[in-house]
Amino acid sequence: MDLTTLRAAFAGRLFTEPTDMAPYLTDWRRKWTGQALAVAQPDSAADVAAVVRWCHDHRVPVVPQGGNTGLSGGATPDGSGRALVLSLTRLNKVRRIDAVNNTIEVEAGVTLLQVQEAAREAERLFPLSLAAEGSCTIGGNLASNAGGVQVLRYGNARDLCLGLEVVTASGDLWDGLRGLRKDNTGYSLRDLYIGSEGTLGVITAATLKLFPLPAAQVVAFVAVPSPAAAVALLQQAQAQLGAALTACELMSDTCIGLVEKHVESARLPLDQRSPWYLLIEVSDTQSEAHANEALESLMEQAFEHEWATDAVVSQSLSQFQALWALREDISESQGAEGKTIKHDIALPISAIADFIERTDAQLANAFPVQRLVVFGHVGDGNLHYNLSPAEGDTDSARFTALEEPVNRLVHDAVNAFDGSISAEHGLGVLRRDESARYKSSAELALMRAVKQALDPHNLMNPGKVLP
Repeated sequence: MDLTTLRAAFAGRLFTEPTDMAPYLTDWRRKWTGQALAVAQPDSAADVAAVVRWCHDHRVPVVPQGGNTGLSGGATPDGSGRALVLSLTRLNKVRRIDAVNNTIEVEAGVTLLQVQEAAREAERLFPLSLAAEGSCTIGGNLASNAGGVQVLRYGNARDLCLGLEVVTASGDLWDGLRGLRKDNTGYSLRDLYIGSEGTLGVITAATLKLFPLPAAQVVAFVAVPSPAAAVALLQQAQAQLGAALTACELMSDTCIGLVEKHVESARLPLDQRSPWYLLIEVSDTQSEAHANEALESLMEQAFEHEWATDAVVSQSLSQFQALWALREDISESQGAEGKTIKHDIALPISAIADFIERTDAQLANAFPVQRLVVFGHVGDGNLHYNLSPAEGDTDSARFTALEEPVNRLVHDAVNAFDGSISAEHGLGVLRRDESARYKSSAELALMRAVKQALDPHNLMNPGKVLP
C-alpha cells in the first residue's frame, strides 16, 4: 500500500523498515510477535486523529500501543501485516495540574512514574503503582484498567480517572477532559473506553485524581499460618485502620524463596519461616510515630487471635523499600526460574482461602510435582495464581504442554467461586477465547453491540477482547 498520503497527514515518525518496526511487533513477555504495515508515532492528539482517519478511509486496522508492557498480547498486531501500529509514546506532556481541584491532565504517552513525580512536585499523590511504572504509560494503564498494589484504598485506574480525550474509530477527537467528580449528563462514555484495550478508540489524554501526600508510610511484614488467617487479619486491619490501610499483599513462602534465590540483597526479615506472609501498608496523615502505633496495635490483635506468628515493622525508608521489594521482585524471580503458567484472577475476598485450599489440592492431584507460586492483592481479591516446574525440571516442552489443561482447571475453579479470569491484565488475545466459556450469551451480545456501534468496520485493535 502507498503510504505517501499517510506520511503527509501527520507530524511525527513513521517507521516502515523491518528493523525500525521490530521493537513494536513483539510483546513484553515475548509470547506474541506480529507483522505491521507500518508504525506511526504522532506528535499530538490532532495527529493521532489524522492517522486514524487515514486508516478509517483506507480500511486499515489500528493497533494502539503505549509502553508495550502488557501481559495479555493486547498491544501486538497479528501476523497478517495489514495493521498499523499506533504508538502513543510521543504524546508525553503533563498539560496541567490543578492542586485545588486535586487533578492532573496528562497525555497518553506519559509514563506512570512521570505522573507520580509530577504529582509529588505539586505536593500531591497519584496512587496508582505497578511494577512496570517506569515504562508503562497512562494511556495503556487506562485502556487495560490497571490495578496494582493500592487498589484496596484508591481503586483501579478507572476509579482514578475523571475525564478522557479520545480519538474515535472514525478519526473524530472527543474532548471529555472535564475534571468533575459529579457530571450526570448522559452515558458515561469515559467508562466505555477505560478497560476496552483499544478496541473502541484511542485514548490520547486523561484527567486524573490526585490526593494529599501522606505524612508517613509504614509497612509490616507478617508471618501468617494460612490464607484464612490472612483474610481474618485483613478484616481486623480494615476495622482498626480504616482509610489508612493502603495495601495488603499475600505471598507464599515459595514466592519469598524465589526472591531470596534470585535477588542478592533479599533476606527474610523474620527469625522463622512461615507458609504464608502478609505485607500491610499504612499511610498516615499525622506522623510516622502514629502510623507505627496503629500497626503495633494491629499486631497485638493478630498475635492474640493467632492470625500471625511473627512480624516486623519498617523503621526507616530503606527498611520500607526492602520489605516492599520482597513482594515486588516475585514476578521477575519466578521468570528467572524458566517457563511459567500464569493466572491473573479475581475472587470475592471471602472465597480466597477456600479457593486456594481446593484448587491447590486439585492441581496436586492432576499435575503433581509442579510448584505453585501464589501471591497478590488480597485486599481487593486479586491473586496471581501461578505455576513453575518442579525444581531441577528442565523439560520445558513437557511443562508448556500443561498450560491448556491447567488453565481450564484453574479457571473453572475461579468461575465456580464467582470470580473473574482476568483481574487487572486484560483479556487481549491471551484470555480472549477463554472468556467466552464464562460469559453469558447476553453479556457477549451487549459487548458486541457496543463494538459494532463504535467501530462498525472492526478496525480498532481487531481480534482482541471479543472472542
